Amino acid sequence: MKKYRSVWFLPLVMTLMIAVVGCQDMDRPVLGEYAKDVNPPGGPLKFFTAFEGTDVDSIRASFGTATKAIYDNGVSGKAYQGDTVSNIVYPSANDFGKSTSFTIAFWMKKKAHKNNAQFAFALATGTDIWTKADIFMLIENKDQSSGDSLTAKFYLLDQWVEFSKDGGLKKDFRLPKGLDGNWHHLAFVYDETTSKLTTYWDGAARTGLPANRTDIVKNGQPRGPLALNASKFVIGGPAHLGLGATPDGWMAMYDGGLDQFRLYGTALSASEVASLYTAKK
Repeated sequence: MKKYRSVWFLPLVMTLMIAVVGCQDMDRPVLGEYAKDVNPPGGPLKFFTAFEGTDVDSIRASFGTATKAIYDNGVSGKAYQGDTVSNIVYPSANDFGKSTSFTIAFWMKKKAHKNNAQFAFALATGTDIWTKADIFMLIENKDQSSGDSLTAKFYLLDQWVEFSKDGGLKKDFRLPKGLDGNWHHLAFVYDETTSKLTTYWDGAARTGLPANRTDIVKNGQPRGPLALNASKFVIGGPAHLGLGATPDGWMAMYDGGLDQFRLYGTALSASEVASLYTAKK
């Protein structure tokens, strides 16, 4: 009789297990309902969110903590639409913090804003420094723009890379048409073998930049492999938000659109970045 009972008991147990799983909190999408890339955990793509009506990271199926986040039409599907009170804080950018080279690639849509510097993203750090970040990108206000040119600053460890008007060189390094309210693709690629940062705008590398906008150094020497001390990852605001700190008065939330946000632990080639742009990825 024991053997006979086990035959009908097993399906009963399985039915009960399915029922319990089905009663779990379904506020967030179940596996398979969000965008995925062909990249296993531990592969070169460390973090990816397509903002398809959710803040989920598709590499490890982790969720951020969203503050008044909304989603609108993007370059592909839906996108994050920022606001002066909106942001998303992720517990981490997975193992991107172990990267010694990297690529940060995303789509953005922006118009000029009136006050302060808006932070598009920030990788918070465990190091006690005023920036609270290992990496971030900010966009300056309309007083540093003319027409639709975008003034941006990219920060990597203790170095600033500025895309602005350079009075000394009498050159304009701003991102063209970056404030025209249309979608543009931006990628930052750091290669530890050359210690150089290459910036791509709409699939093409920015050329003719002086050394202080391409060469990443430490104590005056090529930096080589990075040593990040990464903590939380913030979309749409400064790193302070991930560390429970109060942002400085000049720091503001990002009020533009973001889509297809990717963090790689490798330096993508020019053709790979161009393919992200042409495929709207």
